[in-house]
Amino acid sequence: MVLLVVSIALLLDTFLGEPKRYHPLVGFGNCANRVEQQLNSDPNSSMAFIYGLMALIILIIPVSLSGYLIESALGPYGWIFNVVVVYSAIGFNSLLEHSRRVYEALLLNVTNVEIDSDYQQARYAVSLMVSRDTEHMTEAEITAATVESSLENGCDSTFGVLFWFLIGGAPMVIGYRLTNTLDAMWGYRTQRFEMFGKSAAKLDDLLNYVPARITAFFYALIGNTLQAFNCWRTQSRFLASPNGGPVMTSGAGSLNIQLGGPAYYHGKFLDKPWFGTNIKPVSRDILRANKLLDLTLLHWWGAIALIFVGSKIF
Repeated sequence: MVLLVVSIALLLDTFLGEPKRYHPLVGFGNCANRVEQQLNSDPNSSMAFIYGLMALIILIIPVSLSGYLIESALGPYGWIFNVVVVYSAIGFNSLLEHSRRVYEALLLNVTNVEIDSDYQQARYAVSLMVSRDTEHMTEAEITAATVESSLENGCDSTFGVLFWFLIGGAPMVIGYRLTNTLDAMWGYRTQRFEMFGKSAAKLDDLLNYVPARITAFFYALIGNTLQAFNCWRTQSRFLASPNGGPVMTSGAGSLNIQLGGPAYYHGKFLDKPWFGTNIKPVSRDILRANKLLDLTLLHWWGAIALIFVGSKIF
């Protein structure tokens, strides 16, 4: 049944994409904003971390528990609920669409400079994917940011979902994606969220630890394998994210391109390290990254199929 649920959910995501209206994560985000406004009225308070932990518990546990109760109440039809949850949680098709929009905008600049002489459309498209400032990005910086976001969010939006569905079914998928959402909303090292969002960020790091490394392994397996493993081994520790580090360094090595480097975030300059190889990315590397994600998803599905068949045989 697990393989059936995953297959149907992936097919729905492929042909329908994300729900265009009433997406549950959008509704959850609105609720989270209201909770944050009530509990984080004084970000400098010594209780900010406790209030953030309270918000995390209030927002995640009841929803995850409701998922368990719904699945149990449906009995033999619980698999349908699982399909709905996994489909709603996966954002694979949306991720590929966002990156393709950046590529198409860059291509427009090359083919018709009069329309977009300074990459404004591409900068806007990539701004929807990343939190860094995009106003003055060059073509290489736009491409690198797009590929980095695709590599890292492939784990958060899809591969991590598949991992936690295997481990704990729909309730764990709900808890995982809600944690992702709160980390994306509150996991910034700004004055407002430095302490309040810490618990969400740490829980997200914990939940992504194993799926990120499986994803990094598949990235390496699919492309330039030895180079990817070497980049992962030697460079990942220099990246701030304990899970983004393995995923992005392995992906950069697999694609044989250079990612990372200094960037501005909310007007603040961060001297981030370069990683991968010394080959500057070009716009078509966005399509190569998308192909890497496609093949990685195929490997995940194949691994789930092997687990499913093996459990039936043995």
